[in-house]
Amino acid sequence: MSAKLKAQIVRFCKERGADMTGFAPVERWDEYDEVPSDYRPQALWEPTRTVIVTGFSLPLPIVETTPSVPHMELYRTVNSALDRLAYDLTRYLNSLGHASFYFTHDGFSSLKALRRANLAAFSHVMAAKYAGLGTIGLSHCLLTPQFGPRVRFVSVFTKAFIPPDPVIDHDLCIHCELCARCCPKGALTAKGNSSLADYDKSACLDMAETLTRQRLYPCGVCIKVCPVGKDRDLYDQKGIGRKYLREREILEADPEATAYRSWTHIRKYGALDEAEAADKTGTIGIRIPEKDKDNHGPIQ
Repeated sequence: MSAKLKAQIVRFCKERGADMTGFAPVERWDEYDEVPSDYRPQALWEPTRTVIVTGFSLPLPIVETTPSVPHMELYRTVNSALDRLAYDLTRYLNSLGHASFYFTHDGFSSLKALRRANLAAFSHVMAAKYAGLGTIGLSHCLLTPQFGPRVRFVSVFTKAFIPPDPVIDHDLCIHCELCARCCPKGALTAKGNSSLADYDKSACLDMAETLTRQRLYPCGVCIKVCPVGKDRDLYDQKGIGRKYLREREILEADPEATAYRSWTHIRKYGALDEAEAADKTGTIGIRIPEKDKDNHGPIQ
């Protein structure tokens, strides 16, 4: 019955657009002992036996335009789709007699809240790792074989036991350090042979706050430049690390540089400029509500 239920869940998620779905037993959090006990599934809901993690991909050509309005709209669309799917899956499992609930895509209300405590109550990145969907890269993002880090996740906790997926046992990160070298805030610092970079969350949050005021959130440069993922074959965008590395330098010298014209054209339209953002008004003088000013953070 558990194998049948697993197949039903995978089909349910796929029919609703999910690009990947994985299953992690709660014991994995104890086995790996990487997550503090208060942030483990059974601390949030004691009856949990399985965490179901499902994800939607972010099309590379849109991510490459960051910071831009289309990238912002993509982020918002994917977040909404994730929560909708998680809600529907929770209700579906409950209807089958398997008590369940879901944890939302982010788990924080505003960037101000992150300034106070730059954490969420639960990590979808770690859950996705334990569900066999990828490995954690230098950037602290989850890298998947299919899409690299260009995926957003949501998690459903269920009382049902579902056969787990194996954890990927080889590192998908190739340690090219593009994420660290291209970060506009220098928030990532590679540490020799360490699998994770030092991560300055405050610097990352500074960038998120700036882009949010301009309606250009999130940053996502580390997501954009990562060479991992089969999606690069699909879009014929392999081996362009040098293009990413030189983007800032070339555009500062020539804002109309041909190699970046498709990205810069998109970035010109629909967002507030720095002066408008500082004034906290839109082009027709309508003041931005306090809640809307800062209720989105950086991609996880």
